[in-house]
Amino acid sequence: MSDRGKFQAIKGVRDILPPESALWNRVEQAGREVFGTFGFAEIRLPIFEHTELFARAVGGETDIVSKEMYTFVDRPSGELAIQRESIIEIPGFAAVKAKSEGYRPDFQRYQALLRKAIELGEVSVDQNTERQIALFDEILDSMNATEPAFHIQLLTLREFVRTIPIGENLSLRPEATASVVRAYIQHGMQVQPGNVKLYYMGPMFRRERPQKGRYRQFYQIGAEVLGPSDAPGIDAEVIEMLMAFFDRVKLKGASLSINSIGCKQCRPAYVEKLRAELEKLREQLGADSQRRIETNPLRVLDSKLEHEQAIIEKLPRIAENLCSECSAHYGEVKRQLGLRGIAYQENWRLVRGLDYYMRTTFEITATGLGSQNAVCGGGRYDGLVEMLGGQATTKGIGFAIGTDRLILSLQEQGAGETPGGAAGRAGGPDVYLAWFGAAAQTAAIGLARRLREAGFVVELPAAEMKFGKSLGLADRLKARHAVILGDNELAAGVVAVKRLADGSQQKLGELELFSYLRAERAAGEE
Repeated sequence: MSDRGKFQAIKGVRDILPPESALWNRVEQAGREVFGTFGFAEIRLPIFEHTELFARAVGGETDIVSKEMYTFVDRPSGELAIQRESIIEIPGFAAVKAKSEGYRPDFQRYQALLRKAIELGEVSVDQNTERQIALFDEILDSMNATEPAFHIQLLTLREFVRTIPIGENLSLRPEATASVVRAYIQHGMQVQPGNVKLYYMGPMFRRERPQKGRYRQFYQIGAEVLGPSDAPGIDAEVIEMLMAFFDRVKLKGASLSINSIGCKQCRPAYVEKLRAELEKLREQLGADSQRRIETNPLRVLDSKLEHEQAIIEKLPRIAENLCSECSAHYGEVKRQLGLRGIAYQENWRLVRGLDYYMRTTFEITATGLGSQNAVCGGGRYDGLVEMLGGQATTKGIGFAIGTDRLILSLQEQGAGETPGGAAGRAGGPDVYLAWFGAAAQTAAIGLARRLREAGFVVELPAAEMKFGKSLGLADRLKARHAVILGDNELAAGVVAVKRLADGSQQKLGELELFSYLRAERAAGEE
């Protein structure tokens, strides 16, 4: 909330309002149409998952998991949770010592409630939690109020209550690939013939510093191919689909970069070679790059620090260190892109830091976004399904489009305005139906219904208005046409049609009206 007490959106999130939301709808619809022609079907995923899913898939040491995820404990409601909070709020050493025997029933009540919750399956426990609960039970059952350490034991039990988990650790999804793979495994989708092709759209969540085109609740459009094959033609077709999508939404200046990052056989040797070279240059690097020498040398190649660029350019390149199988795969991906007439540039610094990524990586950049100009990234991740408990033979490749950044780029290129035609003048209705008189209202309701069934956007006033005021509202709404219906028009069996852009007006019968509006819409879409 602001200082004035008015509710406002939280920093880093935003409302997407009309007419901008119309552009979002067009982009998402274009995705559905293009992806559908390539045989992809939509999957709708939960917004939150078990935290461990993302810790495994994204990596527990990454900034996403360690710093950026919105994570919470989903505690059961009711008596158990209330009893837990009352115990945690017990005061410190002196107070417990003075009134130690009085607190014992609180712990006994908690013990009974916890056992019941476990029996009912409301609380799930692992081996470590079972040991904690057993020790809690042992201490509580053997306590004697006459012992000098009785109050110390009560404080120890309070700490057990604080640390024994009675809820699941859940996280808002920071990305969707892990969720898609989880769903693929959980629902046994590997039995489907061929490759499973899925796409998704929706919000993701990361607590990072808001900046242009980046938000804490952001949106992605993505797709994944999961199945038994890692044929290079799959990689090329996924990229072809992406470029077809960007062409459909009329994104100007979309540029494709590709690379191969090898596999489990050849990448480790390259990483060690890279680490050795970076060690020699350690003192010339910034603090982040120095840290990454130990944790993940590949991430040094992502550095944007100006003084590190000349250093990075002289480092060993992974393309020169690929095994024969990866080299052949990369060569065939490039050949397949050539068959499809897709232009690309090779970027040897385009890497992925997680172990399950392998071979093909790609990125698409666009204008209007400054230095951080990527709108889409993707790659092959053949090891992820196995890592999350699926079949080791399952291969995978996918991408994620940053929808916020794509929309921003389109707006910078002048695509923010809704065209005429079906959406009217700059996003307004096709028809503003002005009626005058009770009989005209009845006729106007029926006409509005028939126009809408024909696909026209119609604004129908709910109450009668004076002529000038009604036409003024039509103009402010940016309607394309005002269709006027009063007693005179009813008697003649016509309507008056006024094109608001130039003020021209004519009288038409209903069939003529529909023909006229269709012709106007077709002209506006050209």
